[in-house]
Amino acid sequence: MANSETYGEYSTFASATFDVNDYANAVLAGEPYPPPPQSSSKTKSAKGTSAKSEIGKEDISMAVSKLDYGIDDVAKQLRAVIVTHHEALLNQVSNVHEMEGSLQSISQGLSEVNASVEKLRMKIHVPYQSLSSNVARLKRLQLASDLLRRTSRFVIVARRLEFQMSELDKTNGTTSGTPKDQPASGNTMSTSAGDETPIFGAEGDREKVLSKAALSIAELVSLFSPTPEPNDPLAADSISLKSVHALARHMSAVEAARVKVTEEMESMVLSGLTDLNPSVLASSLQTAFNLRVLPELVQSLLKGLTDAVEARIRLAFDVARLSKELGVKKPASPTPGLVYKSRVRTEPTNITAPQWTSALWTRLEGLIEEMAGCCVKVYTLEKVLKLKKDAATQTPFLDEAMKLLEGKPSSMFWTTLARSLDKQSREAAKGSTFFQQTLSSGYPRLLRLFHDFFGKIAVQTDTTYNASYQSPETVIVLRAFASFESLYLSRSSNRMNEIVAQAVAGGARSPPGASEGINIARTIVNELDSARFDPLLVRSVAKHAVTALEMLVTRIDALVIRDRSATSFTGPTAAPQQTLNAQLVTTLYQCWHRLGQLDREYDKSVISILQPAINNIQRAYERVCDPLLSAIRREVGSILPKLHRVDLGKPFEPTGELSGTSAYMKELVEKLSFIRTQILGQYNVGELGKEWVNTIVKYTIKSFILHASIAKPLGESGKLQLTTDMTDLEFAINAFMMDSSAQSKRTSMLEFVGDDYRVLRALRPLLFLENSRLASPEYTVGLQPLIILHHILVRSPISLPHTLHGWSEAEYVRWINEHQESEAWTLVERCLTLWENEQTPENRKEGEEYVELARTVLKTARKR
Repeated sequence: MANSETYGEYSTFASATFDVNDYANAVLAGEPYPPPPQSSSKTKSAKGTSAKSEIGKEDISMAVSKLDYGIDDVAKQLRAVIVTHHEALLNQVSNVHEMEGSLQSISQGLSEVNASVEKLRMKIHVPYQSLSSNVARLKRLQLASDLLRRTSRFVIVARRLEFQMSELDKTNGTTSGTPKDQPASGNTMSTSAGDETPIFGAEGDREKVLSKAALSIAELVSLFSPTPEPNDPLAADSISLKSVHALARHMSAVEAARVKVTEEMESMVLSGLTDLNPSVLASSLQTAFNLRVLPELVQSLLKGLTDAVEARIRLAFDVARLSKELGVKKPASPTPGLVYKSRVRTEPTNITAPQWTSALWTRLEGLIEEMAGCCVKVYTLEKVLKLKKDAATQTPFLDEAMKLLEGKPSSMFWTTLARSLDKQSREAAKGSTFFQQTLSSGYPRLLRLFHDFFGKIAVQTDTTYNASYQSPETVIVLRAFASFESLYLSRSSNRMNEIVAQAVAGGARSPPGASEGINIARTIVNELDSARFDPLLVRSVAKHAVTALEMLVTRIDALVIRDRSATSFTGPTAAPQQTLNAQLVTTLYQCWHRLGQLDREYDKSVISILQPAINNIQRAYERVCDPLLSAIRREVGSILPKLHRVDLGKPFEPTGELSGTSAYMKELVEKLSFIRTQILGQYNVGELGKEWVNTIVKYTIKSFILHASIAKPLGESGKLQLTTDMTDLEFAINAFMMDSSAQSKRTSMLEFVGDDYRVLRALRPLLFLENSRLASPEYTVGLQPLIILHHILVRSPISLPHTLHGWSEAEYVRWINEHQESEAWTLVERCLTLWENEQTPENRKEGEEYVELARTVLKTARKR
């Protein structure tokens, strides 16, 4: 308890942060120690202030007395501790004396280590210093040796250059490259790529000397101003030959030689490009490669060619320059004092428009010539760069030139050409309405000029522009005139849309006819013909033609009448709705018929664009015609069943008069005549009308044969009546199939209806055949097995299939038309089996003959 109280009194002095000076200063200043922590609270601040004032009031003497008392107290406590622990303290003192021996041995070891370190320093440091001085001396010797080597090489190469320049001066009067009588064309280029076999024509002496001199100059320049190598340790300290005064004065001669060789090389390059002489061009490029200036030379040449093309394009589309060339003057000011001046005329008048147009096209033709020349030069340069290689590394010169170029020379040329054409043409069209109208209306002529351009460069370049393939370069160039193409296509589309709008402008009161359909097709064909020379333009025109055709179908489809009046045949004449539909169908057919012939005139890519629209036209008029044809078949199908109302079962009366045409046949003949003259006669659809007639005739003949074959009972008088009706039907069908274009001639029924007509003709003798001959194929040639089976059942007591199933004759005929003939045979066979099962053996004898005949016919039919 006492210790704790004592510790509490001296806790300030026992703190780890206690500082004597701070404590003394605090006591002298009357401040608390340690200082209280800072607080943002006003309450804590107030408490700290009051404590400070209380402590500050203490007297310094009081603090000193407390301190003295504390020191005395600490001394007492120390004595008490010493007295208590004196034995342990004495043991520790004895241990310290024992450690003195160990410390002395350690001190001796450290002294020995220091001596060893000094010996090692003498063995390593001194030789290192000596070696460093020797290395520095060796380095200076190497630098001097390198300087002497380069100096010696410089002198040798300089003498060689002097000799080469003298040889070059001697050949000034001689011609270089190929002989004068040799054509300067690409034919001198060989396809060989060997190292020893030249790929160009033989070089002249002058070209060889010039190339060697360029190599010497390049070596001299590299010796005089060496390029430091990254892995060479002596590169940084290398001594330049400029410091050798004996060599420095020779640099003027080297520079003069370099200038002369460069001039000769540039002259040869220009000559080779002008004459398109690969041999001269290859020699000049080899000289440039030896001079280490090949990338710069190619870049300069390409820039010169592209700048020339850009300048020529700028001149061709310069409206002000065109106006000046045509002598258009500014109107003179009537009063000198007036400040106003009229601007330069950039638009022609009605009188001068032809002159301006002619001058513009003349400019463009000249532009095409210069563009072709520059393009051929670029491709010739690129070909030579591809074929020419470094003899040491076999690296093509083109790879060397690409170090400064953004792409291949040909690609850069096409890009620059397209960009310049696009920029200048847009500016010209924006600044002059004349340019815009002339180039948009004459866009096909502009395209033909570029076709000539592509044709001129096709031999020397790899560009292709035809219906099957268009090189990307050609497409890029033509896209530069997209604005003029858009205007041209807009006008072309307007012409096609206007002819369609005019055709349907009358609406239902004045519907379009054959002439309108022909005019629409002719307009579309004319627009396609105007653009057929260009594969891209004709496709664009075809797309706009599809839009016009879709509008035609939509407008006409809205005029079509689809109610009952369009398919009813009640009146003596055709209904107005039927006439309207006929004219609309005629319009669509005439347009479709002409456009359908384009597949023989245009490429598949164009037809693939037009074909959906053409097929849409066909579907449009078929949507109108199919209900009409169905109504005609229904009308015929409703008349023929009336055959069964005629009494055909009465026997023949020799004294009786022959009856005339049946009432149903008269009605059928009148209806066919009405359909042919009043309905189908309204349609001017050419071969399609003949197809309709053939379809109706075949349906009529087939339906009549089926109804006649199931007419029961059938007597001799009925057979004669059917024969008479057949004759009247033949006459009616002949009249129905009369060709409207040549009414004096009748078409052969056999030519169009074929087998159906043969069946109709063979039905007459079938009616009068003996029973034993009904199953003989010799007497039933041309007849279908089902017709023979029907006739056998008519003569027999066996029921017909429709009677057995409770169908009407019309329903049975409709069922036969909708099913296979073999299914109808199954019905007949079922009738035979059912009759045999129902009849007694006595009653079966009456029909056994017919059952046997029918089974024979079925057996023969199934063997076919």
